Amino acid sequence: MKRFFIVAAATAALALGACTTATPYQPLQRGTNVSGGYTERQIEANRWQVSFSGNSLTNRRTVESYLLFRAAELTQQNGYDWFSVVDRNTDRDTRVYADPYFNSWGMWGPSWRMFGPGFGGGWSNWGYWGGWGPGFGPGWGGWGGGMDYRQVTRFEANAEIFLGRGPKPTNDTRAFTAADVIQRLGPTIVRPTAG
Repeated sequence: MKRFFIVAAATAALALGACTTATPYQPLQRGTNVSGGYTERQIEANRWQVSFSGNSLTNRRTVESYLLFRAAELTQQNGYDWFSVVDRNTDRDTRVYADPYFNSWGMWGPSWRMFGPGFGGGWSNWGYWGGWGPGFGPGWGGWGGGMDYRQVTRFEANAEIFLGRGPKPTNDTRAFTAADVIQRLGPTIVRPTAG
């Protein structure tokens, strides 16, 4: 039993350690513990789809700034001077998670909170909050455990960009000079730490 708690504590510590900072500016690495990053896909010679997804600690402004920074880098890497955002959106994904409490005997186990009938058998204001978990049965005042609810929000920004050479068009309000974007946003970019 002691071994189970040590393994559970170590697993929880690793999971929390992976999400203690906002997503740095990095490529998305699918199939790893790294959460978030940028991706791109070439559609035509001078047209790309770019995205940046953040973890629950990365705010919307950062996700959108990292998307623009990646678009500017991609523009220069392909020998172009400016890019125009043809289409752009930011998705918000909010989920609610329920984590079980430890039960009243100090042991972890899946459990559920419920409102039980009051005295006299009716569902009234005189009812009680109890818990139920395997092997514990319903209890008074939360015996058998309870749930801790938390809301997690993640943002993902997506854009389709068109790349161009020479001076950016003055009549296109969605056009950006890549060098200017890199110069202005560069100091705000947080890259992954080595280790």
